[in-house]
Amino acid sequence: MKTEALDLADFILEHDLQAEIVSPGVHMATVDTAAAAMKVAPEQIFKSILFQAKNGECVMVIACGNGRVDLKRVQAITGLVGLKLAKPDVVYAKTGYPAGGTPPVGHREKFSVIVDTRVAAQEWGYAGGGRPEFLVRIKSADIIRLNSATVHDVISDSVGQGRRAEG
Repeated sequence: MKTEALDLADFILEHDLQAEIVSPGVHMATVDTAAAAMKVAPEQIFKSILFQAKNGECVMVIACGNGRVDLKRVQAITGLVGLKLAKPDVVYAKTGYPAGGTPPVGHREKFSVIVDTRVAAQEWGYAGGGRPEFLVRIKSADIIRLNSATVHDVISDSVGQGRRAEG
């Protein structure tokens, strides 16, 4: 199994995507700092969050802004039980990228991907660019197509939680 980091730039070229990797030059530990760095609304920042079930199976949720993923909704959609945020070593092993810089496309392994309806409703946004200091400007339609993703409303109705940039 490959263990070196994957290269998002290579993936973009291979798939002829209209996507661009950017380096704002600031640490972007939260959605708000990433949005400020790119001068966009927090909703235009897409988080790629990997969850792992008790049986080891993973699912990635692409969400935007400061919304918190409702794990009960994700479990109902996927049938997976006991979902928890995947540990950084699992994120790296499954995606080929470090937690905090995980892009929404081009992963090492195949797993289910759910795109939240708020992401799907936007033409494009900024997501993890392969490393914590990078972002990728990418079309929502490309995220859905390249992952054979399903689109569901998976954001909790309670706002104000989950302010960390989880993916």
